[in-house]
Amino acid sequence: MYRLHIANKHYSSWSLRPWVLMRELGIAFEEQLSPFEPDSSWTRFRDFSPTGLVPCLVDGQHVVWESLAIVEYLAERHPGVWPADTAARAWARCASAEMHAGFAALRSQCPMSCGVRVRMAHLDDALLGSLARLDELWQQGLTRFGGPFLAGTAFSAVDAFFAPVAFRVQSFGLPLGEASAAYVERLLALSSMQQWYAEALAEPWIDPQHEQEVEACGSVLADYRKPDKPRRWPGA
Repeated sequence: MYRLHIANKHYSSWSLRPWVLMRELGIAFEEQLSPFEPDSSWTRFRDFSPTGLVPCLVDGQHVVWESLAIVEYLAERHPGVWPADTAARAWARCASAEMHAGFAALRSQCPMSCGVRVRMAHLDDALLGSLARLDELWQQGLTRFGGPFLAGTAFSAVDAFFAPVAFRVQSFGLPLGEASAAYVERLLALSSMQQWYAEALAEPWIDPQHEQEVEACGSVLADYRKPDKPRRWPGA
């Protein structure tokens, strides 16, 4: 069975991508969660990941790192990872690669933090540009391939790559067009996304660097993480 190494569900957007894809496609795997530490997790994560980063997929003697590489590895072994239609598949790969390498302002100014709700202090031109491109890209896919998912009727890797954005939109109240906002709600309603969210809220760990990044974005209006869970560092 595959083993998928991930980090905190509350924070780790990169971990979510292969996790939600495998859950939605019914690809069995063993989850191995290693929480972030207050200092660098590089050394500890290097025990299972060549880069010291997550996600990392282990399949017997094969170790696959980087979310795009994991997706392609799975696509060679399982149907449905990419759309069957040639045009939809090409578009989905392009959109996934763009998300993997781009949207820097969205990543830096709206770090993933599933359980909080934040009023942004300011939406600068760079962030607004990222949101405009996101809106354009999503509407293109939904219109061209008919929805309800980005490349057609079925959830595929391209939806997995944008799944963390759905949590960012929810947490930071980001403005999007009507079709894109409906797509966000569609993603958030998936059973896999609901499971990830519930488990993120129940996590007992906090990471100060991630918390500071969120607080720098604006005013925290709500924090839905379980109040009865004591907050502690990993290993404490």
